[in-house]
Amino acid sequence: MKIKNKTFQFETKELFDIIDLTDEIKQFVKESGIKDGLVNIQTKHTTAMLTLNENEPLLIKDMKKHLAEIAPESATYNHDNFAIRTVNMCEGECANGHSHCKALHLSATLTLNLIEEKMQTGMWQRVLFIELDRKRERKVQVQIMGE
Repeated sequence: MKIKNKTFQFETKELFDIIDLTDEIKQFVKESGIKDGLVNIQTKHTTAMLTLNENEPLLIKDMKKHLAEIAPESATYNHDNFAIRTVNMCEGECANGHSHCKALHLSATLTLNLIEEKMQTGMWQRVLFIELDRKRERKVQVQIMGE
């Protein structure tokens, strides 16, 4: 079995920035030389997620509206109370409890079948990275395993 890894690094622009990674991942699959196996895609962040969905502008608008509704920024989150929070704090900590709560509804990983050098996606399925916080540097790792 062969295993190939690649880390994609990029900067998001804002809350709910949605980045279509499909073409870059397909190119990596082609370069890997692996014909049949699995493609595992993983975000390295707790406030950004992955989904396999359609990249259609009106649907993207609907997705952003839905995500804003399920965990509004204006709600109160214990995670954002820096007077009582003592765990996982860092310099310049931001109030982003809403981002973590949104992440509960999505996945940090996707695994797709690879058959005859092609990722097995439906007609409209695209690998979408969704920023649930603010403008940030982000990393997504892709691992291809197979023969």
